[in-house]
Amino acid sequence: MTVQQDAPGDSDTQDLEVWIDQDLCTGDGICVQYAPEVFELDIDGLAYVKSGDDELLQNPGATTPVPLPLLQDVVDSAKECPGDCIHVRRVKDSVEVYGPDAA
Repeated sequence: MTVQQDAPGDSDTQDLEVWIDQDLCTGDGICVQYAPEVFELDIDGLAYVKSGDDELLQNPGATTPVPLPLLQDVVDSAKECPGDCIHVRRVKDSVEVYGPDAA
């Protein structure tokens, strides 16, 4: 499955965001290994997403855009996450395209 198949149009292909459900996070850090530009472990041992300015976003349900060059790394993070807590969805309609709730 590719982003282009999920989101027809030109700019729509880049409008994805990712968030982590910390209640399910196991703290293994696999996401950080795949995409350290997007994910970071905090002192509580859980993973969080980071803003484009490299700021840790600790609010529950906080999202960050998925940069197109890092899409495969973010997708791999979601697929390999032992806690199934990484959610990647389209911004325009909030449909999850990768992660535990993807169709």
